[in-house]
Amino acid sequence: MSRKTEKSDELYSRACELMPGGVSSPVRAFRSVGGSPVYFKRANGARIEDADGNEYVDFCMSWGPLILGHAHPDVIAAVRQAAYDGLSYGACCESEIHLAELILEAEHKMDQVRFVSSGTEAVMTAIRLARGVTDRPRILKFEGGYHGHSDSLLVKAGSGLATFGTSSSLGVPESFAKETMVCALDDEEALKDVFYHFGSELAAAIVEPLPANNGLLEQRPEWLRLLRELCDRHGVLLIFDEVISGFRTRFGTYSDTLGVAADLLTLGKIIGGGMPVGAVVGPRSIMEELAPLGGVYQAGTLSGNPVSLAAGIATLQALKDPAVYEHLEALGSRLDKVLQSVKDELGYVSWRRVGSIVWLYLTEGVIPRAASFIDPVIVKRFNSIYSRLLDKGLYLPPSAYEVMFLSNAHTEDDVERLGSELHEALRGVDA
Repeated sequence: MSRKTEKSDELYSRACELMPGGVSSPVRAFRSVGGSPVYFKRANGARIEDADGNEYVDFCMSWGPLILGHAHPDVIAAVRQAAYDGLSYGACCESEIHLAELILEAEHKMDQVRFVSSGTEAVMTAIRLARGVTDRPRILKFEGGYHGHSDSLLVKAGSGLATFGTSSSLGVPESFAKETMVCALDDEEALKDVFYHFGSELAAAIVEPLPANNGLLEQRPEWLRLLRELCDRHGVLLIFDEVISGFRTRFGTYSDTLGVAADLLTLGKIIGGGMPVGAVVGPRSIMEELAPLGGVYQAGTLSGNPVSLAAGIATLQALKDPAVYEHLEALGSRLDKVLQSVKDELGYVSWRRVGSIVWLYLTEGVIPRAASFIDPVIVKRFNSIYSRLLDKGLYLPPSAYEVMFLSNAHTEDDVERLGSELHEALRGVDA
């Protein structure tokens, strides 16, 4: 299509005067892929329309929450009714109980839920809870893992196998970062080294069992089982961050498919159906250490917001139908075949798919399980074709490190179109 950009460009120019970088979240600024951000005004199903009237097939899907597609009728109806009854109470409502019951129906080994307003807030709460329960200061995260922008987690690795974190953002005191250990993913010796030296000081280890914020770095079950064993041996709580993966591959958490149990889970995205929400899920013995029963404080004016909960309830109710996940898997299988045909001709196209999460890895060779092994050539290639795909009416996350999401609203024609346009865009790219 001939894509118009005048209105988006005008809006971005205005936004740059009013907001830092013109955006409310950094990746939206298109600094990686070049050009100006696209401003959207409406969406339905798998289609999204920008301010200039251009329509795209959306493979970003609000970064994962919209597993049913944009503006799903049941979700919209639930949100409208909830909004009609009142946007916010700042008090208890029955919807909290209903959504908690749905989550615990899927996670029957857990006992209680604490609702918050975002995945970042859920992780922050889980970390504080782990420190409060264990009375230990330090936590362990993994290189390349992103768990929101709270101070303790905005750290990067130093040097050596087992390292103290160093700040990866201005404004994070080094004293905060030093309480966070950083270890490589998929490295058993590094993991053992951390626990050997610092196991008695660690309150928690936090990891995405399916890391999907810096590529799709699918981990070996054996490595995750080792992490579980080391946590048990040293009295460390294991936190699985399933803000992205929770309810994405099945009705429940991804970790359940691995046979590796966490002490605490953090959820977000899908459980809010497109509205802001987060949750900490855990056993009663840990969760009741939260205020008002315990000494670990957490509060939020909009926690348990009735409109967000209504969207989440409608979404999880729909996901109880196995046909949703069957459709997603069928779409994913079809996309595998489409991308394989592109690879057969061009050679330098790889991808990793887990359920309805897909990561394009535009080079040959083994797709890594650790961020440090990501080939920088994939960034160059992705950036070189991004605007071409936009011009052809395909909206992908604007970063080579981000994953795509399929939704129940996508069709086989949509994934065929993605493969076809990707093939055409890559023809002019240096191999």
